[in-house]
Amino acid sequence: MRQADPVNPAVHGADPVVLAFDVGGTSIKGSAFDGSLAELATTVRPSPQGPAVLDSIVECAEDLLAALDDETRRRVAAAGVALLGLVDPVAGVAVRSVNLGLSALEVTGPLRHRLGLPVRLGHDVGAAGDAVRRLDPGAADPFVVVIGTGIAAASFVGGHPITGVSGQAGELGHIVVRPDGPLCACGRHGCLETIASAGAIARRYAAVSGREVAGAHEVLDLVGNDPRAADVWSSAVDALADAFLFVSAVLAPGEIVLAGGLAEAGERLVSPVTAAMAQRTGVLNPAPVRTSSLGSRAGVLGAGLLALDLLASER
Repeated sequence: MRQADPVNPAVHGADPVVLAFDVGGTSIKGSAFDGSLAELATTVRPSPQGPAVLDSIVECAEDLLAALDDETRRRVAAAGVALLGLVDPVAGVAVRSVNLGLSALEVTGPLRHRLGLPVRLGHDVGAAGDAVRRLDPGAADPFVVVIGTGIAAASFVGGHPITGVSGQAGELGHIVVRPDGPLCACGRHGCLETIASAGAIARRYAAVSGREVAGAHEVLDLVGNDPRAADVWSSAVDALADAFLFVSAVLAPGEIVLAGGLAEAGERLVSPVTAAMAQRTGVLNPAPVRTSSLGSRAGVLGAGLLALDLLASER
């Protein structure tokens, strides 16, 4: 690929530029950011299956570098990759990603070689959650839920992420909320993301209506006029409410913050979920729910923070 120009430490120290990649199940969002996370260039490419995902990340990098002027290109100093599925950030490996068909794929080493830059790998939702915590602050210790192709979450206590023994705490999408529900890619039935993810909402509406839609946003737009769309949306809202009550009871977060593509529905999502939680609540008051102002950009901003934090740790 067309690599970044040789690094000038003096220039990078003053105002570095980083490349950021949010690798989701449907698309790879790429951005170039300066040190204050102002976006300098952006690109989007479809997410391929298997190891070809590395080729697509490199192609996104080429798009971004081509969009920068020579002086800015010389300041590119690092890259951050936020990847869905199970990842090992220390080893720089994608351990397993069902949605991308990945298993034990080395990510950091090959990309470092091909991009000519230091690279830091992180979990996509962990990175998005960190971006929400740092760039869209609200109540202390949020539980950040990213709803896109799938559903996952990031939890914080005392400002620190809760990663668990496996390093992957927060797989909210694979909590079974409807035992007799649809088959999930994980092999179980009724996981939250088979009912309430953006991808599931679009698929379920297409199945009951025989009409293909561009995404969950189109289903939501039909809710007032199409009972089938209303039923699909209501099922998603109820499933989210049940999952969020579980989270409220177990973790008692300061707030539940929604990010990802579906969060861009705003109050059309928050209001019915909040109402459904209120109808179901028992002894404990549920955590308040809101959407993040970062929306679907939380992941790529989180990837930018991965890269900037890498540079800070090397100084």
